[in-house]
Amino acid sequence: MEPSLTPGSVWALWHAMRDKGPLVQCITNLVSMDLMANTLLAAGASPAMAHALDEVEDFVGIADALLINISNLSSDWNAAKKLAAQKAVALGKPWVLDPVGCGATPYRTQMCLALLQLRPTVVRGNASEILALAGAAGSAVRGVDSTAESHEALDAAKALARRCSCIVAVSGATDLVTDGTRVAGVSNGVPLLTRVTATGCSLTALIAAFLAVAPKGGELEATAAALAVFGLAGETSLAAAPRPGPGSLRVGLLDALHIMGEAEVLAGVRVRVMEG
Repeated sequence: MEPSLTPGSVWALWHAMRDKGPLVQCITNLVSMDLMANTLLAAGASPAMAHALDEVEDFVGIADALLINISNLSSDWNAAKKLAAQKAVALGKPWVLDPVGCGATPYRTQMCLALLQLRPTVVRGNASEILALAGAAGSAVRGVDSTAESHEALDAAKALARRCSCIVAVSGATDLVTDGTRVAGVSNGVPLLTRVTATGCSLTALIAAFLAVAPKGGELEATAAALAVFGLAGETSLAAAPRPGPGSLRVGLLDALHIMGEAEVLAGVRVRVMEG
């Protein structure tokens, strides 16, 4: 499968992911575990919510991809995250960093920077998190909510991608994905997704699942494909809800990921190469 970014390539990646059913190890916060695990299952992957220090490296050994969500911070969890990332790199397995709330406190930011040194395949955050992680002057963070738009973080994302040799994805009204030179845009999604806890965390886990089947050099395309599929599922869920709200969106999101077929993907995903 040659790297490309079209509705057809998005479907091909999703079909390949469903066919393989990759095991994604998720080190994440307690709030997001339920929705994240069910998102992976609905999309066709398998979750392993394994973060215990004594077994985390063993799980990386059997997993196809790793997700590290920064938000639960404690000495044991931090040590486990570092061990898992190191093991993934040593084994040549993709891993994704979600720098939740980066910039909110010095402690949180330092942990994000420490993990960034361990060579993630992809970093996915909102604009404020990416600005803070990149050390951009004037970045502002309010908890885990972004106070900036995705396009405002594009230069910082490109610089971060070049410096760390990784893919950087910035979530927003238009999601932006860059390897430091190329930039892809994804326009799927609905604003109401921001009113459901753990949708962003779950999206990052889906990126890890797509990376597990990405061809060499196709990490940017796989990241954009996961963003598009997740956003389209949100659109489908909202359109089908008789009385749209966060609760029905949460349930409908899982249903949409489970039943969405080729025709819907080809007609509904909005992806494009913007630069490069």
